[in-house]
Amino acid sequence: MRISVIGGSSIDEETAAVAEALGERLAERGHAVVCGGLGGVMEAVCRGARAADGETIGILPTDDRGDANPHVTVPIATGMGHARNALVVMNGDAAVAVDGAGGTLSEIGLALAQGRPVAGLDTHDVDGVEAVDSPAAAVEYVERVAWTD
Repeated sequence: MRISVIGGSSIDEETAAVAEALGERLAERGHAVVCGGLGGVMEAVCRGARAADGETIGILPTDDRGDANPHVTVPIATGMGHARNALVVMNGDAAVAVDGAGGTLSEIGLALAQGRPVAGLDTHDVDGVEAVDSPAAAVEYVERVAWTD
């Protein structure tokens, strides 16, 4: 599956470690990571996925593929700014939200509107988001729900 990982662009070391562990777990389970391709949660999840030889797809807000973080294997330039958030969630079979602010909240809303299951790690408390306490629990949830839909 492709799993969209959404989250804060400015994060602390603890959140980075959680996102990195999530990326590694997703790759170990054979999933590709889809994200916004820049820094913060996006870079950390890609770093973790690449450490486990996973595929990482970065859907960038800019028109320059070179803006992708160094752990993105497939950069997609859009030139769409925040409007690219819809593409991030539409290209995943499920989503995991980690931390985040307004951009993450918009992606959660878009994912739910598209019928994508969403797991949340220390993120917005929104109806429809399954709050989980670890990267392993997030992966288990999206696998169970997305594979049965």
